[in-house]
Amino acid sequence: MKDQAEGLRNLVQIQNDKGTKSTRIITVTSGKGGVGKSNVTLNFALALQSQGYKVLVFDADIGLANIDVLMGVSSKYNLYHLLKKEKTIWEIIQKGSNNLDFIAGGSGFNDLIRLTEEELDYFAEQVMQLNGYVDFIIFDTGAGLSKETMKFILAAEETFVVTTPEPTSITDAYAIIKMVNSMGHDVSFKLIINRVTDWKEGKQTADKIALVANQFLGIQIPALGFVEDDSSVSKAVKKQVPFTIAFPNSAAAKSLQSLVDDYIKGYRVMGTPSSGVKGFLNKMLKLLK
Repeated sequence: MKDQAEGLRNLVQIQNDKGTKSTRIITVTSGKGGVGKSNVTLNFALALQSQGYKVLVFDADIGLANIDVLMGVSSKYNLYHLLKKEKTIWEIIQKGSNNLDFIAGGSGFNDLIRLTEEELDYFAEQVMQLNGYVDFIIFDTGAGLSKETMKFILAAEETFVVTTPEPTSITDAYAIIKMVNSMGHDVSFKLIINRVTDWKEGKQTADKIALVANQFLGIQIPALGFVEDDSSVSKAVKKQVPFTIAFPNSAAAKSLQSLVDDYIKGYRVMGTPSSGVKGFLNKMLKLLK
């Protein structure tokens, strides 16, 4: 892997020398399935886009990729076609709801850790082109902590952990945070509490996780926000239209928009992100060694 690492470092340095504006990398994950993670990811991206930001959603769920299904669009290409050098990065980017850029999920993520030197160089060269093309790349990973999901969590600039107020969901969300922390990795986690009955329940749920994480792991886990439980969400899923588009005045859409507004305020305070795709690939390189 030494030769692969050298090639990737050279590509990263070339991009760095160009002085291209950076793209912020976000990973979204959950401790268990069925908490609405992909729905939150998609509608978070659309809400960001509605604020004038350019966003790319990368469906990184290997077994249950469904970002395209939630938008009612058919995916022709995915990461597999890029890794096999059958398509370029621009050819696998597709358009979804409101012209949102997305890359469909597929079996290609399994191949990411087994790339040859030539394939890794091509992958790096292609992905590097996204730096500055969009303001945000959001990776929607599979539920639970697979080795592929772990790589995206560690390589991203921040990771959103989606949970619900259900005890099993809370336990599994904390388990992911604990496992990553126990491996000695410093990850910027933020909580999104989905399907809350009201703000109070959301805060209580987030406080439980934050308290235990602080007490037993010695880390701070802030809450990014809460999304209200709303029948409009399931109706939107059946229509295959994101709920922020199908029902923009629903409780879920309004609470998610408020969450995104708060995130943007913090993002603007941080200023332009500095690591971007370059930083993501540098971290991914270390994980692929």
